[in-house]
Amino acid sequence: MAATELKIVSNATCTFCGCVCDDMELTVEGNHITKAKNACVLGKAWFLNHHIEERPIATIHGQPASLDDALEAAARILANARYPIVYGLSDTTCEAQRVAVAIADRIGGCVDTTTSVCHGPSGMAFQGVGEVTCTLGEVKNRADLVLFWGSNPAESHPRHWSRYSTMPKGLFVPNGRKDRTVVLVDVRRSKSAPAADIFLQIKPRKDFEALWALRALVKGVEPEASIEEETGLSLEQLRDLAHRMKTCKFGVLFFGMGLSMTRGKHLNVEAALALARDLNEFTRFYAKPMRGHGNVTGADNVVSWSTGYPFGVNLGRGYPRFNPGEFTTADTLARGEADAALIIASDPMGNFSQPAREHLASIPYVALDPKETATTRGATVAFTTATYGINTPGTVYRMDDVPIPLRPAFESPYPSDEQILSALERRIRELQQHRANGAGH
Repeated sequence: MAATELKIVSNATCTFCGCVCDDMELTVEGNHITKAKNACVLGKAWFLNHHIEERPIATIHGQPASLDDALEAAARILANARYPIVYGLSDTTCEAQRVAVAIADRIGGCVDTTTSVCHGPSGMAFQGVGEVTCTLGEVKNRADLVLFWGSNPAESHPRHWSRYSTMPKGLFVPNGRKDRTVVLVDVRRSKSAPAADIFLQIKPRKDFEALWALRALVKGVEPEASIEEETGLSLEQLRDLAHRMKTCKFGVLFFGMGLSMTRGKHLNVEAALALARDLNEFTRFYAKPMRGHGNVTGADNVVSWSTGYPFGVNLGRGYPRFNPGEFTTADTLARGEADAALIIASDPMGNFSQPAREHLASIPYVALDPKETATTRGATVAFTTATYGINTPGTVYRMDDVPIPLRPAFESPYPSDEQILSALERRIRELQQHRANGAGH
């Protein structure tokens, strides 16, 4: 594209957070986005700060290398590993995720996504209790009670309120915000609190007790008076909330990592899901996690439909085994078990525990990322890739499991994750066939 050429990309998709807003209007001048109409403050930063860095297409041991040489080195690392791990996936397309799972299957490794360090407990709870679910479109058109638990959407998902959950006018809530009651349950008064009708400050690490007290009240069982001292919420506050939940027309409970990553973890989420299920005896009520990364929901879906489980899956025996804590990446690294890794669109070197980072630094690993990170700097083989959504087309999943197509703004000189992974999978297959033929002779 000529440097001065101007183009407008309408209905572009923002892949910064799990809201995956698909109503962006981008003004593109050459290889730069100059305006992002409809984007929130996070989306504007995502689009307007995006520029293609001058970096080698690949490096081996930190030195620039050709794509072919890097693919060969990466394929040999993964094909020769005895306990390899594939990790990341939440910031790339479903098409690339599918190939990553195929690579993990081919090399008999563990496949894990960033879900294991955020909403992993929610994934376990869905398997234990099930999920009463709906789309954000239904929330927009129907919900008259919206409850946020352990979540701060004002800062983490700014357009969730204006586009989906509290502000928009819907078919059965024609007056928008006036027709809705918004409740916020959190351990502190966050930036989201002023926008809620009711703010309930709960004691830290007492979510499980409060949710079970609400379940009891919904079923007509009175909790003991000591519940106030236990949870920080008075019996009157709990009674009022239970009554509002039972008498609303369409209620939804959005829960964040304040519920899934505090004491109780998957048991907290099971309690929230069971509460939503119980309420359906009286009204329509749903529960949904507030997902962070742009396509972390897609990663859960792709790994689930490929293996039957959402994350932390071991394929070493030729069939999938699921065991969080044993096959999740933070744990396999911290215990020093993995002997090679493929890291896709993720930065474990920037956020894992010290033992996990030390072990990752001690083994050969391959990293794919559009930007330079602590993980790509330490990688044996690193590939520079195009940014999904801005440079590459494909499919991503919104936090409510709705697939949305991507409309890229401009092309990147770098290949997509899918192209690199597909070439890598082909080369690994060739190496394995060559080895099998050699063994046969």
